[in-house]
This record gives sequence, C-alpha cells and structure tokens, in this order.
Amino acid sequence: MNKIKLIPLTITLLFFLVNPIFGQDKPLLPQSDLKQTSSAFDLVSNEALDSMIAQAIKLKLQGAAVVAYIDGDATKSWISKMVVVGSFRKAPTEKHRGGANSVAIAYSKAAEMAESLKNSGNSGRPVMAGETGYRGGLIAKCANGYAIAAFSGGTQDQDVLVSQAGIEVLTTKLLVKK
Repeated sequence: MNKIKLIPLTITLLFFLVNPIFGQDKPLLPQSDLKQTSSAFDLVSNEALDSMIAQAIKLKLQGAAVVAYIDGDATKSWISKMVVVGSFRKAPTEKHRGGANSVAIAYSKAAEMAESLKNSGNSGRPVMAGETGYRGGLIAKCANGYAIAAFSGGTQDQDVLVSQAGIEVLTTKLLVKK
C-alpha cells in the first residue's frame, strides 16, 4: 500500500525535474554555429588588433582598440576583444576635466555601431545615453554578420585611421560559414 502512494509522488517529482530541461527555449545560436563563429573570430581578431596597434604606434597614440563580431543581421550578441596601447587613462584636460577612459570610449563607439549598424558618430539619430557620438569606430558587413573596429586615444580622425587598419583585416579574413 505504501508503494502505491509513492508512485504518484515519484511521477510528480519526475515531472518537475524533467520539465525544465525539456521545456526550455532553444538557444539563440545553435552551439555548433556559436563555436564556429568564435573560432573564426579568434583566428583573425588578434591580427586585426596587431594591425591597429601598429597604426596607433605609427601615429604616436596611446589608447584602447576594440574589435568585435556580430553574428547575423541584427545585434543579439557579439564576440569582442580589447587591447590597450600604452595607456588607456588620459589625464584631466580642459575638455575632459575628470580625464578620459579610452576603453570606455572605444566600447561606447562599438555599442553605438551595434545599435545603428553605422560607423560611430554617423548614426543619423540623436546620441543615446551611454554613447559618446564620437567618430573613430568602423563597422562593415561580412559574410554572415558585421565586423567592428573601434579605437580611442587620438583625435577622431586619428581614431578612424587606427580603426581602418583593424576593419581591413577583419573584412578580408573573417569568413564565417554556417
């Protein structure tokens, strides 16, 4: 008789333990696609960052370089890498009384591009909270998504030149196949 009472309890417990596993939504990217995108980005991101570092050094700049890859036609996630060239902290100036954090500015440029899918400072809309609206980040359509390169540490024109070095590597070598 005790065994008969345990069967409904066991079935109920199994339902609650198994249902969350099978009832979950599917991931946004199948695991194989996510791994393939990560692998392709890993192969070229360091080369893109090296190219940006070389350009920054040539221009005698210090700051932060960011490269990222957005899979697909809309920003749902990205893979990114960042490197500091010299120093990312800028001392206070008249324009930036508290100083400047080049990592924060470079990622702000990247975030603006992720939302607008346009080069930073050229979105054609008002600057949103968290964005700087500065030029210096470039975005390009790739095989299955978008590549981003952003630099902060020089003038906006210099930042564009450094980002150009990174985006050229990304767009010529980032061939992600699904």
